[in-house]
Amino acid sequence: MKILFVGDVVGSPGREMISEYLPKLKSKYRPELTIINGENAAGGRGITEKIYRQFLNDGADMVTLGNHSWDNKDIFEFIDKAKNLVRPGNFPEGTPGTGLSFIKVNGIEAAVISLQGRTFLPAIDCPFQMAEELIKKAKMKTNIIFVDFHAEATSEKQAMGWFLDGKVSAVVGTHTHVQTADNRVLPNGTAYLTDVGMTGPYDGILGMERGAVIKKFITSLPVRFEVPKDGRKQLSACLIDLDKKTGKANKIETILINDDHLFISE
Repeated sequence: MKILFVGDVVGSPGREMISEYLPKLKSKYRPELTIINGENAAGGRGITEKIYRQFLNDGADMVTLGNHSWDNKDIFEFIDKAKNLVRPGNFPEGTPGTGLSFIKVNGIEAAVISLQGRTFLPAIDCPFQMAEELIKKAKMKTNIIFVDFHAEATSEKQAMGWFLDGKVSAVVGTHTHVQTADNRVLPNGTAYLTDVGMTGPYDGILGMERGAVIKKFITSLPVRFEVPKDGRKQLSACLIDLDKKTGKANKIETILINDDHLFISE
């Protein structure tokens, strides 16, 4: 079984890359399950119902979120009705939405879990404890469990990978927007990648207009970050191959599409 996961979609440039390349990626790799992290899809912060539905129309099966889940207030109007949308499961009890969702692909049930780190991010509930709770629920239905760990610190992401090794099919990091080169299958069969990377502006800084980011570093003054609407774009993703029965991973490879890494259909 193959899972295609596309990293943090940022603004309209990221959405354009999804519309253009997701069908091509699915045609080339034939994944049974396609997941997109869309927490930055609406102008760089949050997601709308229209964007969520467009992702599904473009070929996504599930959409995950992160710390910007609530930045676009439209989310509160549809999140409880969106069965294919997963926000970090370690938000406090009573938070709208869910951190675990199931989907059946080709007759096989798969579970998608979203978790958010706490290092350099808001101090919400413990992601490690919540991981165990959600995995216990998921195991009642399936061995195929994908975890999007939305976290800032590489150490926290690695800790989660080792903590869940053998318990889930994959732990893939999001949030830092720079694709890492440490894709591997851990000893007990869990695919791991510290960060899948960002889908959006190629010549910005983490998807934002670079002049504003540089100005903030130079002056330490408040600036407004905007997603550049013009210019070159990129797509970051990973492909995971796993055993359908055991849920254990065989391989994880990264995918990067930009002007320096051209997409080859065959």
